[in-house]
Amino acid sequence: MKPWWVAATAGLPVVALAGPYASNGVLASEVTHWATSVAELQRGYQNIANPSLGYASFGVASNGLGHRDGSLVSLGDGGWITLHLAKGISNGPGWDFAVWENGFLLAGSSRVFAELAFVEVSSNGTDFFRFPSVSLTQTTTQVGSFAGIDPTDIHNLAGQFVAQEGSPFDLEDLASVSPLLDVNRIHWVRLIDVVGSLDPQYARYDSLGNRINDPWPTPFQSSGFDLDAVGARYQAVPEPATAAALLLGLGAALRRRRA
Repeated sequence: MKPWWVAATAGLPVVALAGPYASNGVLASEVTHWATSVAELQRGYQNIANPSLGYASFGVASNGLGHRDGSLVSLGDGGWITLHLAKGISNGPGWDFAVWENGFLLAGSSRVFAELAFVEVSSNGTDFFRFPSVSLTQTTTQVGSFAGIDPTDIHNLAGQFVAQEGSPFDLEDLASVSPLLDVNRIHWVRLIDVVGSLDPQYARYDSLGNRINDPWPTPFQSSGFDLDAVGARYQAVPEPATAAALLLGLGAALRRRRA
């Protein structure tokens, strides 16, 4: 059954997608491997402007692991989760990894009910670096609790597409950000809920200084960004010592065969 707010939008005029960014995301079939463990989960409030409602509580951390399957963990306003990928991620041609949320099209509209998140990555699990993001959604009027946004107005924020499509990220965007980040050996991905409020007390900003406007407030147990999965396209390049050890092991195995 569709949520009541989807049915309530039936018959509204369709607004054409008008932004400069991609209108579609990544399919799960394009992914080679998925997040394997959770390093940290810190939930945010259901409504940061009303802490008495308590924290988001829908789902468990492990729902964000493995293949995209519709199982979710909700982060709440400003909450975050850090995932580990055992096979890691490297910087290859095009997008390198993708993040799935549970966005959906509003009935009769091209707008997506999309709760957004910043994305950060790390090579060592300690030093994290954020993708430069852009939100061109208007900042005159708050996107309401049951309203949607134009996904083509969003770049390098997770969650702007419908549930079947992951938001892609290209590590080339961070290739020279710091000597502490090796874009060919990424093993940790962190998702941080964007509090989509335009109120200066709670607003979050993109890399251009724009306030990020997404459906808010969402004062429910499932508040904030709802993570489904993180999947990668390219495996991390092995550390030199690891590669050397593998070669030595292979050489030893070949010598035993010949003996």
